[in-house]
Amino acid sequence: MVKRLSFSKEHEWFVKNSGELSKKYPGKYLAIIGETIAVIGATASEAFKLAKEKNPDKKVSIAYIPTAEETVTFL
Repeated sequence: MVKRLSFSKEHEWFVKNSGELSKKYPGKYLAIIGETIAVIGATASEAFKLAKEKNPDKKVSIAYIPTAEETVTFL
C-alpha cells in the first residue's frame, strides 16, 4: 500500500502561487492564513506575531521567499 503525502491548504496554495510570490516578495516572510497573505514581515517571528494579533483563532503558516542571490540552481 502506497501512502499519499498530505499537505495543508496553505502549503498547496503557496506552491501553486510561488512564482508570483517570489517576484513580489523576495527576502520577506509571509504569514499565510488559508489562501491569503495575512502579513508580510522582515522576520518569521514578526510575521507570525502580527498575524496572530490580527487573527488569534486562526492557524498561521510562515513561508520565506528567498532572494535571487539566495536561490541556487542545480543543472
